[in-house]
Amino acid sequence: MPPSTSEFGATLRSWRDRASPEEFGLPTAAHRRARGLRRQELAHLAGVSPDYLVQLEQGRASAPSPGVLTALARALRLTEAEREHLFQLAGQLAPDDKRIRDTLPHSVQRLVEQLTASPAAVCDAGWNPIAWNAMWSAVIGDPLERPERERNIAWRHFTGLPTRVVRTRVEQLEFEEAVVADLRSSFGRYPEDQRLAQLIADLREASPTFRSLWQARRVGLYEQERKTIDHPRLGLFQVDCDILTTHRNDLRVVVYTAAPGTRSAKALEELSATCANELPLISPPREIAG
Repeated sequence: MPPSTSEFGATLRSWRDRASPEEFGLPTAAHRRARGLRRQELAHLAGVSPDYLVQLEQGRASAPSPGVLTALARALRLTEAEREHLFQLAGQLAPDDKRIRDTLPHSVQRLVEQLTASPAAVCDAGWNPIAWNAMWSAVIGDPLERPERERNIAWRHFTGLPTRVVRTRVEQLEFEEAVVADLRSSFGRYPEDQRLAQLIADLREASPTFRSLWQARRVGLYEQERKTIDHPRLGLFQVDCDILTTHRNDLRVVVYTAAPGTRSAKALEELSATCANELPLISPPREIAG
């Protein structure tokens, strides 16, 4: 067991204790004993089992994977310096700038939480969702119900997986060109990211359309789109999809809105009312422990 295991557990407990339940929309009743997040709450946010979290905090589990560390750092809303320290205590190297980063800054997480009337999600530079609010799940479907690869936006489209987004032929071509150009740009920035390289290799093998567009070598950004949603309960409605990029972390914040007073806006209002008491979500680590 590495010598830093006890310090790792103590640090994890300290950061859990300092986390304010109010920031996560959690109840703060007078009888609540925990100063910060309960173990069960942090385990849920990070996507690990409560038993495994106990083992980590008590120094009985060694060598947590980078995926687990990343998920804990996101759930605890650690700063960049704290995140790097957590990796060091676990005997792991924090991901460098040559690989896609999926650290979720406090401000971006708050943005997703506070957009209660709009579907919102955060994707990394490879278009893997890493956080989303309850409205996103209500409109698009819960990403956690899919295997990890099938959450990826490019993979879902180019392999023909089911989707609630309806596009005309022209809209489909524009979307495909934009997404492939965006991935080409990310590939240039992160040449050593094995996960991105594998995604691209698999897409080239699985989709002739992707392969043809990839060979065109266009670069660009996927920034906006007008989407038609075919919802299982509310039927067809349209939203504007705007994508904001956080340049420091290279994350994509995807937000759906509808023009006020339209049928589409009323559909979002109806969904928002049903999601009012649901917590925002963070995707689990790539390797679930415990």
